[in-house]
Amino acid sequence: MNTIFLFIGGPEIFIILLIVVMFFGADKLPEIARGLGKGMRQIKDATNDIKREINESVQEHGLDSNIVQDINKEVNDVKDNIDDLTGPIKRNR
Repeated sequence: MNTIFLFIGGPEIFIILLIVVMFFGADKLPEIARGLGKGMRQIKDATNDIKREINESVQEHGLDSNIVQDINKEVNDVKDNIDDLTGPIKRNR
């Protein structure tokens, strides 16, 4: 099974890992991975805090927070209207 990760294949990932091992050394890899993991965790926590703040602000001011559902409903209504218009025009294949 061929898995695509950020448009990078298996050989490219292997070469990148080889260069990283050659540049930093095998003993530094756990420290680098730990640092990357902590950084990614901090980014995730920060985005969750921002989302929480936005949701609290929306609820505090009484704004509608279901805007995505409203947009999806409108898009579906437009699709239905287009289907009604183009229904008799469509060709059967």
